[in-house]
Amino acid sequence: MHFATDLHDILDHQDRRAPQQPQLTPTQMKVLRCVHSGLLNKQIAYELGMAEATVKVHMTALMRKLNVRNRTQAAIAARNLGWLRPALGRAAD
Repeated sequence: MHFATDLHDILDHQDRRAPQQPQLTPTQMKVLRCVHSGLLNKQIAYELGMAEATVKVHMTALMRKLNVRNRTQAAIAARNLGWLRPALGRAAD
């Protein structure tokens, strides 16, 4: 049956493609840098001149894009993607 073979070839080809890196907005990257620095949402809001609720919206969006559940995982994922450097005072992996 040609249909099953063709479908299998298409799915097999899709599996070999390199995974896409998530695309964050510039503001989401700023929020992520602040999270990586250990700032709380209230502190991030002050630093970036926005409401705390806006920070929460950006955090939710970037965590969804990075497929993580919390801010620690978000900071680790960003570092693993090469977006952020290790925090000062810590040994590099």
